[in-house]
Amino acid sequence: MDTGITPQPERRAAMIRSGAWDDTILTDYLDRALASTPERTAIVGYQVTSDSRTALTYRELNEKVTRMAAGLAAMGVGKGEVVSCQLPNWWQTTALHLACMRIGAVLNPLMPIFRERELRFMLGHAESRLLVIPKLFRNFDYETMVNGLKPDLPKLEQVLVIGGDNSTNRSFESALLDHPWEQEQDTSALFKERCPTADDVIQILYTSGTTGEPKGVLHTSNTLFANVRPYAERLHLSADDNVLMASPLAHQTGFLYGVMMPIYLGSTAILQDIWDADYLAKVITAEKPSFTMAATPFLADLIKVAPKYGDDLNCLKIFVSAGAPIPGALVEQAANVLKARIISAWGMTENGAVTMTCPEDPPERASQSDGKAVPFMDVRITDFNGKTLGLGEEGNLWVRGASLFVGYLKRPELYGVDEDGWFATGDLARMDADGYIRITGRTKDVVIRGGENIPVVEVENLLYKYPGVADVALVGCPDERLGERLCAYITLDDTLDDSAPSINLEDLKTYLLKHQLSKSYLPEYLEVIEAMPRTPSGKIQKFKLREQARAVQLEPAKSR
Repeated sequence: MDTGITPQPERRAAMIRSGAWDDTILTDYLDRALASTPERTAIVGYQVTSDSRTALTYRELNEKVTRMAAGLAAMGVGKGEVVSCQLPNWWQTTALHLACMRIGAVLNPLMPIFRERELRFMLGHAESRLLVIPKLFRNFDYETMVNGLKPDLPKLEQVLVIGGDNSTNRSFESALLDHPWEQEQDTSALFKERCPTADDVIQILYTSGTTGEPKGVLHTSNTLFANVRPYAERLHLSADDNVLMASPLAHQTGFLYGVMMPIYLGSTAILQDIWDADYLAKVITAEKPSFTMAATPFLADLIKVAPKYGDDLNCLKIFVSAGAPIPGALVEQAANVLKARIISAWGMTENGAVTMTCPEDPPERASQSDGKAVPFMDVRITDFNGKTLGLGEEGNLWVRGASLFVGYLKRPELYGVDEDGWFATGDLARMDADGYIRITGRTKDVVIRGGENIPVVEVENLLYKYPGVADVALVGCPDERLGERLCAYITLDDTLDDSAPSINLEDLKTYLLKHQLSKSYLPEYLEVIEAMPRTPSGKIQKFKLREQARAVQLEPAKSR
């Protein structure tokens, strides 16, 4: 597949010289674990609905990976071709990524919340050759959904279903695990021939931005490990630190620190597929992880249930929280009920975690800042003309460094990196004398609800088509638990007479769901207003709507 990425030999040379890139790939670390601790548990997977536990040693994981990789090759998946997966936090995601690495394929993890609208674009844009899905997850039938999409995706040659009918050629288990593919070919020669370089694209993650279309973020082994290594070092993590991950593996958070980092450390990944704080506390009690990372609302949920478990949660040393500012009261509560040090972080799909506080920092710093740059990354704050601002001044946040992605799939014009390597994040921030930043707002038009980016423009475009709607503006309404909830500000078409149907929140939700929008992207508040605040040039002043949303107690719905 032609990614549209132009090689950057100057960047590579600089990264190699600095030691930021070392040309290792994930299967190198798998091979090291196999050589040193083959019987150590590599993955423990918990499925909440069935209350089941699955465990694989590094030896068992490698056996499955070898068979799966050989099977994918036999099915025609070529080097550089895209394998997509829309899976919960199950062990199969890690194994599938490792299998793709063995044969040089590119993994494209997709969030389980995505539905027809998102998948039709993403699978088509990535030209996915194969898709792996669950049959059922959270009572939703993924196979039926994908069946309806297949006519629109001519490049999608194969769909494999986990937990489906084993008698069909769609069964993941029958197709990749039950057949001894590794006995039918020389896997050593196959893997040697197909092994990707550390500069080959190995991951495509779609992110929502200010445009209506998601962007496919492209990463290599070098860019990803340039984040994983300094991240683990800042937190003083080692092979003795088991990693708990309940954040989705299809997010960069889950992928970097739930798929890659445990194998890099040679430790154990503990996966939970549905967020449930009580269940997570029981998993912590049973598995004794020392690290986890999740959005701020999940930290609040864990703190609420923690008193019931007493000292059973004391094994947890580090809780990294990102996606929304951490309230000071939450840090204080955590100190009372958890032994874990709360770490604040900020990052992007395009970079991974760029800034973090340190375990040695005073506890209150986690609520006062979003941390300082990790090694091999730089941050700066500028005004809108690109001039670097002084300490404490709010401006545009720029980043550059080793974990910066290599481009957007087929959209090189959107890369947005200047000649000095700086990337405009779209966030507003300020910096203190110690280099710690504080995110103060966003120039990009994205609402973050519970750590999940909502593609505002896409939702607005749909709402503009709703009968009776003249103008639409979606903004984030502050929320103590989730950080933000989505509020729809609407003006009405004044040409309609009084007999026209009313506009209310539930009708809007029903309409959006009929257009196959994910439930996570639905507005939770509706405000019908007389006119939008606008600039002299006619642009809607969303900052005024955000101020209004902060100033008033919004009702769940207001009808016309």
